[in-house]
Amino acid sequence: MENRESKDNEARLKKDVAGADDAALMWQEVKREHIIQDEWLDFRRLAYRLPDGTVSEPYYTYSRRDYVVIVASDENGRYLCVRQYRQGIDRVTTEFPAGGIERSGAFDYRTDSARDDIAEDSLESAKRELLEETGYEADEWEHLLTIPSNATIADNYAYIYRARNCRKVSEQHLDDIEFLNTRLLTAEEIERLIHGGDFLQAVHVMAWLLAKESDDR
Repeated sequence: MENRESKDNEARLKKDVAGADDAALMWQEVKREHIIQDEWLDFRRLAYRLPDGTVSEPYYTYSRRDYVVIVASDENGRYLCVRQYRQGIDRVTTEFPAGGIERSGAFDYRTDSARDDIAEDSLESAKRELLEETGYEADEWEHLLTIPSNATIADNYAYIYRARNCRKVSEQHLDDIEFLNTRLLTAEEIERLIHGGDFLQAVHVMAWLLAKESDDR
């Protein structure tokens, strides 16, 4: 009953916030150029007609694979993190285990002709990534949120999961181009890294805040 009530309240809030004037805010795409389109990425240059009728360009968007982020803790309450190189900022970062959701089609991302061409669901992906990157498994899983990874420029989604009481069952099983080390950190250490500007993945910081909120309930 409480869950139904919560969903009804969420639906009412969504309707109240949206309002009847959202249609007047929409942009209309009038031109599209695929600058890069391979199995990994679709990077586009776009032109849009704005609500006042003006055509504006260029705008750039891209499609990539949906992915999972796992806030995982072991039976002693320590959190599983990984250290790996991130080419976007040219640094080795501390972050949570994460990885792409497998697709079965020719492309690694959703397309107009294959938007639901998915080979595994997000929970299966989260379990697989946790095991591959850390060698840990968990029986207690919670889906925290699904959210666009960057709504301004990308159309892929991040699926955020919490895994509790993880236990070591194997060694890492990394892909050929994966090079990462596992770290076990306390909640206090993660907090210090975040506030010191050394936990550098924005979606992972959000995942941490959601996990703390869930644990406190």
